[in-house]
Amino acid sequence: MDRWLIAGLGNPGPEYAGNRHNAGFMVLDELAARAGGRFKAHKSRAEVCETSPAVLAKPLTYMNLSGGPVKALCDFYKIGPERLIVVHDELDVPYGALRAKLGGGDNGHNGLKSITKVLGTRDYLRVRFGIGRPPGRMDPASFVLRDFATMERKDLPFLVDRAADVVESLMSRGLEATQNDFHRADLHISGPPR
Repeated sequence: MDRWLIAGLGNPGPEYAGNRHNAGFMVLDELAARAGGRFKAHKSRAEVCETSPAVLAKPLTYMNLSGGPVKALCDFYKIGPERLIVVHDELDVPYGALRAKLGGGDNGHNGLKSITKVLGTRDYLRVRFGIGRPPGRMDPASFVLRDFATMERKDLPFLVDRAADVVESLMSRGLEATQNDFHRADLHISGPPR
């Protein structure tokens, strides 16, 4: 069976662990826990957890250089862009919403920009973890490097769990079925979808 590569985007190190920008790492940790696997250092400059349907990867190069490790892993495991899923934070999706899509622009997301440039294609699947826009005039670059707010943290485990469900659905059921199921079921901050 052909394997998938699931790349979760974030920045390495404990000071970044709770940042909005690290939503991708959080989702990958959940997927590894579900598979009973552990991340190990890999020569591609990523931490890797091998499971039966997928190779889970957290690039350790910092967000702006995520493309190098993702390309190295695609080459190492002989996985093409059509079987790559990138999990990342998304400013243009409200907090509590998850979106799956194929291709498209990078919306100013430097991790996606790096991956697209190195792979030479935009045609890979993305799981967009909504973090919403920054309040007032806060610089988006500062906003993504802040931890989730207290109110957001209450719902964060549920959202991370749902995002892992989206990844698993993409692998087993494809994009259209996943979009039909998960795009309707946004979390309203008061609680899970009804």
